[in-house]
Amino acid sequence: MDRFDAMQTFARVVEAGSFTKAAQTLQMSRTTATQLVQQLEARLRVKLLHRTTRTVRVTEDGAAYYERVVRLLADLEDADTSLSGASTAPKGRLRVDVPSPMARLILVPALPAFHARYPDIQLDMGVSDRVVNVIGDNVDCVLRGGELADSSLMARRVGELPFGVYAAPSYLARAGAPAHPSDLENTHHRSVGFLRARNGKAAPMVMQRGGERLEVQGRYVVAVDDGNAYLAAGLVGMGVLCLPCYMAEAHLASGELVPLLEGWHVEAMPMYVVFPANRHVSARLRAFIDWVVKLMAVHAPMDAPRPV
Repeated sequence: MDRFDAMQTFARVVEAGSFTKAAQTLQMSRTTATQLVQQLEARLRVKLLHRTTRTVRVTEDGAAYYERVVRLLADLEDADTSLSGASTAPKGRLRVDVPSPMARLILVPALPAFHARYPDIQLDMGVSDRVVNVIGDNVDCVLRGGELADSSLMARRVGELPFGVYAAPSYLARAGAPAHPSDLENTHHRSVGFLRARNGKAAPMVMQRGGERLEVQGRYVVAVDDGNAYLAAGLVGMGVLCLPCYMAEAHLASGELVPLLEGWHVEAMPMYVVFPANRHVSARLRAFIDWVVKLMAVHAPMDAPRPV
């Protein structure tokens, strides 16, 4: 038994809650992952995991051992990267998950520069607007907007996305422009709904003008749970959009979208990089986070002036 492989496999099973998921991320078979953990338990003469046909739960002894193993694995990686020149050349596989519009419009176009600087980082990028279980899905970090609900995770605030309200010319030709945010609720006007992953309900628009603050639910004929589909529905005239400004820029320039309710300020959305609290922040993860921070400073600066 290779003790390093066994400890790494055990730690990954604890984090993923599954032998199958752990084996996939370590690029080994489930049988090999199971045998490594069994050999580790036999060597320690301690049961580390409770296994059923559906779940894997860490025992009390296993939880204590896991904390020690995570620190040891982190120390080993630090020892490797502390060698001459290694600290400036992070390498290895990095698993991240990012929102689909941000991937398409901001992150992916900037990837050539990232790869040129860090050619030895293998980036596995999940692209979705779903809620990712950072521990269960065994990703190194996720980039997400909105206030965070899980206090057990570590988070770094990296930006604030400014929003605006827009509609396609085809919608305005049919329905006219709303004069007030409340028109989206009480008249013939319609919005495109964006379904929140946590509860499946359409997110409201929160708007301010001076001391007036409104939370507008909006009436819709179509609601979606993907940012790219949300934009597409607005472009074909299905309703009013409340959209991050970076998604609207090109379509404003081309005339495909028209700004609305310009005297009103839509609340900015905080952006976070989120990662497990008990997992070592590797050199490659630090490099990715620093890269995201620089991109957000351009597209979602935290010190941007606010409309009054």
